[in-house]
Amino acid sequence: MKDTTIKNIVIVHGAFADASGWEPAYKILKSKGYKVTLVQNPTTTLEDDVTATKAALDRQDGPALLVGHSWGGTVITEAGIHDLVAALVYVAAFVPDVNESTLQLVQSEKILEVNGILPPDDKGLVYLDEALFNQTFATGQSAEKSAFMYDSQIPLTVKSFITPVTNAAWRSKPSYAILPTDDATVNPKLQYTMYNRAGSTITEMTGGHTLFMTHAEEVANVIIKAAQNTNLL
Repeated sequence: MKDTTIKNIVIVHGAFADASGWEPAYKILKSKGYKVTLVQNPTTTLEDDVTATKAALDRQDGPALLVGHSWGGTVITEAGIHDLVAALVYVAAFVPDVNESTLQLVQSEKILEVNGILPPDDKGLVYLDEALFNQTFATGQSAEKSAFMYDSQIPLTVKSFITPVTNAAWRSKPSYAILPTDDATVNPKLQYTMYNRAGSTITEMTGGHTLFMTHAEEVANVIIKAAQNTNLL
């Protein structure tokens, strides 16, 4: 009998934090028998991140669930047309349409008055403000953890922000979405609009932008349900 369940999960991190933050959710998913691959995308350009994600997908031995956090949502929207991707999971993420950039999405909704995103530096790199980091990006994290996350943040390039996607995988594949109601980095209203447009199955949770760390079990459970509910027939 053909196995109709998804066993492979590929996770794409967002800007400002690498894949290591997913370790708590990773451990839960592994304990449930899933093969989990975490993409260390460079966040240099959309093309580079998509290439890294497709390379990870090429290594899978069967259908995969593709998960993206924040900027990673833009990446999986483009990379998700890969033949092995069965469904998408957006976690506090951007969900662009064809010919739409992440910046266009940000500007389509009222900008959060306090978001901690600094203007790009002279190298075209965007960082988060130290004074606002815990309040906005690392909501719910301890002061010690937040300080480490700030000091190890990965900037996103302006080029990444302004590059439109050329494919929108959610138009042809089922999608699921997690909306943290206390997100102070990506406007929750914008998230709802994007998720609704994509026809995603939405799960609202109390939590901030990095809730995949602070609410790892709840996030893992949504991913597991997505894997179980996606029909491979």
